Amino acid sequence: MEVAVAIFVIFVIFVTRSIKVVPQQNAWVVERLGKFNATLKPGLNFLVPFVDKVAYKHSLKEIPLDVPSQICITRDNTQLQVDGILYFQVTDPMRASYGSSNYIMAVTQLAQTSLRSVIGKLELDKTFEERDIINAQVVQAIDEAALNWGVKVLRYEIKDLTPPKEILHAMQAQITAEREKRALIAASEGRRQEQINIATGEREAFIARSEGEKQAAINEAQGEAAAITAVADATAQAIERIATAIRQPGGEQAVQLKVAERAVDAYARVADKSSTTLIVPGNMTEVSSLIASAMKMVGVSKSAG
Repeated sequence: MEVAVAIFVIFVIFVTRSIKVVPQQNAWVVERLGKFNATLKPGLNFLVPFVDKVAYKHSLKEIPLDVPSQICITRDNTQLQVDGILYFQVTDPMRASYGSSNYIMAVTQLAQTSLRSVIGKLELDKTFEERDIINAQVVQAIDEAALNWGVKVLRYEIKDLTPPKEILHAMQAQITAEREKRALIAASEGRRQEQINIATGEREAFIARSEGEKQAAINEAQGEAAAITAVADATAQAIERIATAIRQPGGEQAVQLKVAERAVDAYARVADKSSTTLIVPGNMTEVSSLIASAMKMVGVSKSAG
């Protein structure tokens, strides 16, 4: 019975040491008699009991690594407190096992030294403007060395850049001055645009008024011309009718009578309205002479027609 139990225990130990199930996204390094033998992939694997052993276990997932905060000096001798986070992944389990005694610590230290070197080449203002460039250069510097450790550096992100308090106050004052400058420029541009709009409006109003006055003058001139034409046409028609009437039987007698009446009216107006005195021509034959002259003119006009 004891022998059976012993055999069963040995069998369990044998199975335990010979059968290994590796989880997904993991890689186990196997040593045979103290020497690297193979890398177990995810799934069911078999080992030689008491000869093979799992020496290292690595996760192949992307690993975020917090890089401790450190003081960096910029090109213009300004101190910056910088911290960041590094993302890397084990790509070669064998090198990760034997390339470095502690690849996590090695990557962390290399990230800090690379960051100090990159920031030392930049001025203070550029460190805030070119974070992407800094991140890319740090990744490039770490990735070249991390290949020997079986590690692939994916990206590096700066979490915070903190300058000294004096620099912060100076930067704040600079930002305030810049904002005030932009406000003054915006106000002056507004006043300039306002003056331009006012001048443009006055010019357009003046042009509109002058166009209106021009059109009014044209309309008035056209109206006066039309009135003159209408008066001339009416006068011509009246003269034509008078000439036609004179040619009719008894027309000359009617003209003589009309001329005589006009002559009498003309002499009557000579009298002063404020007095009762009536002025009569000394020679009454002047009236008949006037009538005769008028008739002579009528006769001449008739013969000319």
